[in-house]
Amino acid sequence: MSAPGRCLYDPRMHKRRRGDGFTMLELMMVLAVIAVLALIALPSYIDRIVRQQIDEALPLADLAKPPVEAAWRVGTPLPHDNAAAGLPPPEKIVNQVVQSVTLEDGAIQIHFGNRAQHSLQGKTLTLRPAGVVDARIVPLTWLCGRAGAPPQMTAQGEDRTNVPGPYLPLRCR
Repeated sequence: MSAPGRCLYDPRMHKRRRGDGFTMLELMMVLAVIAVLALIALPSYIDRIVRQQIDEALPLADLAKPPVEAAWRVGTPLPHDNAAAGLPPPEKIVNQVVQSVTLEDGAIQIHFGNRAQHSLQGKTLTLRPAGVVDARIVPLTWLCGRAGAPPQMTAQGEDRTNVPGPYLPLRCR
């Protein structure tokens, strides 16, 4: 029992308890803000993953570059396919994100698959050689994706790039 004249409700205790924590509404607002920020950041994170996977694929093209450059220097036609360049079959040149690398008339076609991000699955990135036709001593320049040839140079092979533009590295746009 309480002492006579003493109230069971003490406003001072109520004020103290109210400042001890957060209300459910405040917590829900914080969670909503965090969710919005996460949704804003997610697309840029996925874009970064795709760009990293493209960068991971590019070193495989280095296998096909020397035979193309050698043919260019001596003035012979560029290798028509992997066999003509002395390379393994396309499905044998692979890594985590690349399912095959095909050489077609000097152009290197990188086909994405395996564990590539779903927006890269089935897509192709082309690396084309570009050279000065009447001065073959000038080294080839490799054009990535939709990049154009420098002045005085002529691109060889067909560009079959169908990787969406925003995912391409800057040098490939």
